[in-house]
Amino acid sequence: MQDTLIKICGLSSRESIDAAAAAGATHVGFVHYEPSPRHLSLADARALSETVPDPLLTVLLLVSMGPDETARAIDAVQPDVVQLHGAETPEWCAALKQALPIEIWKAVGVRDQAGMEHAQRYVGAVDRILYDAPAGALPGGNGLALDWSLLSGFTHNAPWGLAGGLTPANVADAIRQTKAPLVDTSSGVESAPGIKDIDKIRAFCQAARNG
Repeated sequence: MQDTLIKICGLSSRESIDAAAAAGATHVGFVHYEPSPRHLSLADARALSETVPDPLLTVLLLVSMGPDETARAIDAVQPDVVQLHGAETPEWCAALKQALPIEIWKAVGVRDQAGMEHAQRYVGAVDRILYDAPAGALPGGNGLALDWSLLSGFTHNAPWGLAGGLTPANVADAIRQTKAPLVDTSSGVESAPGIKDIDKIRAFCQAARNG
């Protein structure tokens, strides 16, 4: 059985990248969205991405950006994955996927079964659907969990992942309940908004592997 993929998002320091790598994460995320406490300029995101050791993959998180802005961001940072976390339509995602030689992920906030079904519009338009809690003050990174029972037994027709309120204390249980092939955390491994806690990163990755 393939190990669960682990993404640590909202990183802003070399120390946190090294901690994620040492702990066994598979992906590290950089947020380019000014309202977020985890926001990085494109220059800072690129500089940090150049410190990411193999085989870690880099994920650039963008929110509701236009075509020109998106192109500039991707060209500047050169990520392995682009994660779209706003109002991007399936058509827009599909066009981006067709134009780029990198993975396109779409985060979708879901609160009920109808939301799960609505998210299936992105099947075929993206490389992975990331199920998250409904948007709060920010599109993501609010520390809110979705109802895992929505995912239990759901027939997935595309690669997917689980985000929203995952912490070292609950990620193993989340994996057992949902069989998530990828788990994504941001605020769940922080000591304060935007400040990653090295010990929590280690604990999250250990718990995810145990799950």
